[in-house]
Amino acid sequence: MKFGIDRLLDDAALLKALEGRRVALLAHPASVTADLTHSLDALAARPEINLTAAFGPQHGLRGGKQDNMVESPDFVDPVLGIPIFSLYGEVRSPTDAMMETFDVILIDLQDLGCRIYTFITTLRYILEAAAAKGKSVWVLDRPNPAGRPVEGLTLRSGWESFVGAGPMPMRHGLTMGELGLWFIDHLKLDVDYQLVGMDGYDPNAAPGYGWPLGERIWINPSPNAPNINMARAYAGTVMVEGATLSEGRGTTRPLEIFGAPDIDARAVIAEMQDFAPDWLRGCILRDIWFEPTFHKHSGSLCNGVHIHAEGPGYDHGAFQPWRAQALGFKAIRRLYPDYPIWRGTDFKYEYTKDVLAIDVINGGPLLREWVDEASSTAADLDALTQPDERDWIEARRAFLRY
Repeated sequence: MKFGIDRLLDDAALLKALEGRRVALLAHPASVTADLTHSLDALAARPEINLTAAFGPQHGLRGGKQDNMVESPDFVDPVLGIPIFSLYGEVRSPTDAMMETFDVILIDLQDLGCRIYTFITTLRYILEAAAAKGKSVWVLDRPNPAGRPVEGLTLRSGWESFVGAGPMPMRHGLTMGELGLWFIDHLKLDVDYQLVGMDGYDPNAAPGYGWPLGERIWINPSPNAPNINMARAYAGTVMVEGATLSEGRGTTRPLEIFGAPDIDARAVIAEMQDFAPDWLRGCILRDIWFEPTFHKHSGSLCNGVHIHAEGPGYDHGAFQPWRAQALGFKAIRRLYPDYPIWRGTDFKYEYTKDVLAIDVINGGPLLREWVDEASSTAADLDALTQPDERDWIEARRAFLRY
């Protein structure tokens, strides 16, 4: 199969359409060709392409910023001599001056298939700026490693943020190129847009179910996205960023685990299995010990849960990462009614203020309220969430390209 970048480089007609135009690239460390050449280098080597600028999203073009909310500076590429603009620094939406450096921007970003992953918000901001300035946007498409399944509450009106680019569920099931089509329709944008699609991509094919295992090497799109298991679990484990629990930053398995020094992980797993066993289908939970070297609970021995969405125990159609993590919170609340699960409003999450990070992450307070309500049941959360999931499956249908 071929990703969008490989199709572009192999297609004379596509390359011809770029001749005589100033070209920019939005990329990160996972923006590589089939032979692992970075897309910036591959494009710069083509005489048909006049590369005049590049952009980096959160964590930077080089992926050097380890944590969230750590901004990257602009710089000049020492080899190519072109400006590299940060869209997670002084600005998150491109300025007029940045937009004047190109005629067409190629977006080559590996996504994780989750609303909160900020690369899709950057896609939205680029599309809006391009529509305003008469620029062209080409998305060089890549797989959604979480596949087609849809899960989670839809972001509520008024809860838009840099981790909430629009009214979609947490796990959206679209590729970046398909998301571009949806944003254009949703925002009613008049923009010159081209989706350079993949060849031979089947998001439902085993064993990867979204990622072509055995064909393409996984490269971290951000520092704490090290493997496919993390990508599959992320639509749930990302919620731990809004909790006092550790999500495994500062360990070798970030965003696959959750825990703290003062919980009993075996008891938590038992409570999860008792409260909503159907929500745990398709994965295996394992109690673990870990000591983060930085971030929450740094230097403290934590007891926690590892969510394994891989191996013989993995069922792609059954796995529900968002519900599994919600269930983890619920189990802790039931076992320890006074446990301070949620980070407070003093924690400024992704440029928000005076709101709880868990609510920003979920696009509203419904998940937190369900966890904290002593009498709530699994059926209560399903009743809130399933209509959103059904509506999104229907709404996205027109934008599916694979």
